[in-house]
Amino acid sequence: QVQLVESGGGLVQPGGSLRLSCAASEILFGAMGWYRQAPGKQRELVAAILSGGTTNYLDSVKGRFTISRDNAKSTMYLQMNSLKPEDTAVYYCHVPTYGIWGQGTQVTVSS
Repeated sequence: QVQLVESGGGLVQPGGSLRLSCAASEILFGAMGWYRQAPGKQRELVAAILSGGTTNYLDSVKGRFTISRDNAKSTMYLQMNSLKPEDTAVYYCHVPTYGIWGQGTQVTVSS
């Protein structure tokens, strides 16, 4: 069974940066995405990337977050810059084609 393992979360001050990684246990095909869920809110799609490299972003993170993937390493990344308190959430990676989710990594933006 394919597994996804996220890493890179943590506590950062407003304006800071974090880089999330999502490593798959085998090479995956198709779209991949990063989602987040804040306390009391629904899970939302933050960024998605297709196999060919086309990307899409939540409006509130455009210009601050960058999604990328290294197919040879079966790893997806989310570079998050200029972080804001409202970015605080548990971040999950997801591969719809396989119907799998990572375990989540906490991102907290606070002074």
